[in-house]
Amino acid sequence: MYIQNQLREIRTEIAAAAQRAGRPADSVTLLAVSKTFPVSDIMQAYEDGQRLFGENRLQEALEKIPTMPHDCEWHIIGPLQRNKVRKALQAGVTLIQAVDSLKLAEAISRIAGELEMTARILLEVNVDGEESKHGFTPEGIQNEWAALTALPNLEIRGLMCIPAPTEKAEDARPAFVALRKLAELLRERGPLPLPELSMGMSHDFSVAVEEGATIVRVGSAIFGKRDYSTH
Repeated sequence: MYIQNQLREIRTEIAAAAQRAGRPADSVTLLAVSKTFPVSDIMQAYEDGQRLFGENRLQEALEKIPTMPHDCEWHIIGPLQRNKVRKALQAGVTLIQAVDSLKLAEAISRIAGELEMTARILLEVNVDGEESKHGFTPEGIQNEWAALTALPNLEIRGLMCIPAPTEKAEDARPAFVALRKLAELLRERGPLPLPELSMGMSHDFSVAVEEGATIVRVGSAIFGKRDYSTH
């Protein structure tokens, strides 16, 4: 029951944060980050109504997707190498969240065209300017916006970010504000509505919701502490 109880608590927290921001609770989607957790744990979440799951590594997703019910949706939220794009799209990944360069976007566009489909993506922005992090700089995404939006077979749904680690959830707020404001700026430039903002994780998702997150990526707060020794 642990996972079900955690899910219900998190949904309650999301609804409360949305209410504080004057938003409906259903304007926020909970993405259960299932990386490193076994299918048995994911099934417990499924049985409590969770249908959207996220994996960092494509290989792990490819192992799990066939074993879960077909009405699950899967997002790739970690870095994706260009030579793995075809496998991701063919496996039925519904959203690639961490598109961190124009070259990767171009590869996804080309392969989606070959597969006669439209790929749905988010663009990852390195809002804190951390050298160790992937992602467009805020300036870089603006400079390449025309090229990005001209790519065929691609639906750019919005932006995502992974802020620098913070001790307090509140300390992540400036990063969330920065991503929201960047999305507003890009919407004004057109031509895309950019409805999605993927930001906020287990320790700071409430703050992210207050600042406009439409997808929060929550893993350990649902499933418990991760054991990386086997990964």
